[in-house]
Formats: sequence, C-alpha cells, structure tokens
Amino acid sequence: VLRPLKVVIDNYPEGQIEEMDAVNNPEDESAGTRKIPFSRELYIEQDDFREVPPPKYFRLTPGREVRLRYGYLVTCNSVVKNDEREVVEVHCSYDPATRGGNTPDGRKVKSTVHWVSAANAIDAEVRIYENLFTKENPNEVAEGEDFTANLNPLSLEVIPQAKLEPSLAGSAAGSRYQFERLGYFCVDPDSKSGRPVFN
Repeated sequence: VLRPLKVVIDNYPEGQIEEMDAVNNPEDESAGTRKIPFSRELYIEQDDFREVPPPKYFRLTPGREVRLRYGYLVTCNSVVKNDEREVVEVHCSYDPATRGGNTPDGRKVKSTVHWVSAANAIDAEVRIYENLFTKENPNEVAEGEDFTANLNPLSLEVIPQAKLEPSLAGSAAGSRYQFERLGYFCVDPDSKSGRPVFN
C-alpha cells in the first residue's frame, strides 16, 4: 500500500489476527502461497476510497460493499476527518461468512481492493521513476539553454511511508516482487535493516 488510508473494521474482534492464504502468482500455481495477517485495523490505498464517488467508481464508498482480497467483504459505514476535512480513517463492518472473499449467499460485489494489516505492516520507502527528460531528444532546446532545460521534474517520486506485508522485511537487495495492482518493484541497495527501500 503506497499511500495508506486506515480502515477500522468495527465488528471485527479487537486483538484478533488471522492468517489468510494469498497466492504468490495467480498465473503460476507452482509459485505457491504465502500467509498474510488480517486484523481489525488495515491500510488500503487512498485511491480505493471516495466519500463522493465519481461515475463508474466501484471501490469503497459510504454504504458500498467491497471484497478485501484474500480477506472478507466489508461495507463502509462512516469516516473520520482531520481539521482540513480530509478523510483519515474509514470505519467498516465485515461479514464473517465471507472469509477468503467468498459469498455463500451468492451476492456479487464489483470491486476487490488490496490491503495490509496495520498491526503487522512494515514501513518502507518506495521510489517511483518516470522518464528523466520531457522530450525524446533532450538536446532540442531553445537558444541559450542546454539539455537540463528538458529535465522532467517528476522523474522521481519518493513515497516515504508506504506500508508493506511483513514477509518483505528481510528482502535482499535486488530481490523483485509484484506489488498487487501497482506494478513490479525491486529492493534498492540503500535498504537498511528495519527500513527497506523499493524501486
């Protein structure tokens, strides 16, 4: 979860942690599975919640039910805002009969979102790179300028407080992972014990 938003599942037992089975690669069964902790407080991507959703937005909104990947179905009941009126916490209820995302009664939900357990998540720095230059040929410049006029100010975004699954804590430099719904990332040599860095 790169840009975390806290989700509290009000009817989930406090202090309880379950281990959910997650597939390592949905396209390759031989890659196996891993256990991920599930708890009352989670983090989801900020983009996976909208208090006032735009048209055709199917992720979490007040009153809507979504599937937490490998977890349960949850419904948003309320939000907590800061002094700037920004949503900082989403309160939900869960259906205990939907473990693993199944619906015994056959009801359908239109969206699945990824998450990490707040109690077990590790903090990480994530660096997202874009093109270094704004033009294909950086030497195409106005008179009196050099190639630096075409540097892309958005070529590097550093996200200092991403939340990751605890299984990534000891990842070696150069190790590669797919971050669910986000892309492929590798461990940077700048990583330190207790403070991983991913590119």
